[in-house]
Amino acid sequence: MILKFYLHISKDEQKKRLQERLADPTKQWKFSNYDLPERKHWDEYMTAYEDALNKTTTDWAPWHLIPSNHKWYRDLVVSRIIVKAMEKMDLHYPKLDRDVKSIVIK
Repeated sequence: MILKFYLHISKDEQKKRLQERLADPTKQWKFSNYDLPERKHWDEYMTAYEDALNKTTTDWAPWHLIPSNHKWYRDLVVSRIIVKAMEKMDLHYPKLDRDVKSIVIK
């Protein structure tokens, strides 16, 4: 089973996060000098992502597009998809080849 997630944030949310990185010394390590010039290509990136997602989604491994402006919501949606997928797998603990009660640890 393959689960693919595209975590999408809006352009406004990206701007907010970049500003927070610059303002907070503990987050400045996340900021790259390339962030601002690359941001000018937002629409081109969105078109490229859409094209890539459409060309690489399949019935057996679709992309899950996750709204990610709010991290709590992103985490909730992703975890629900993972749990649902695991439930479909009908997982069980492996059966032992002998009775556990007969094992003596010295």
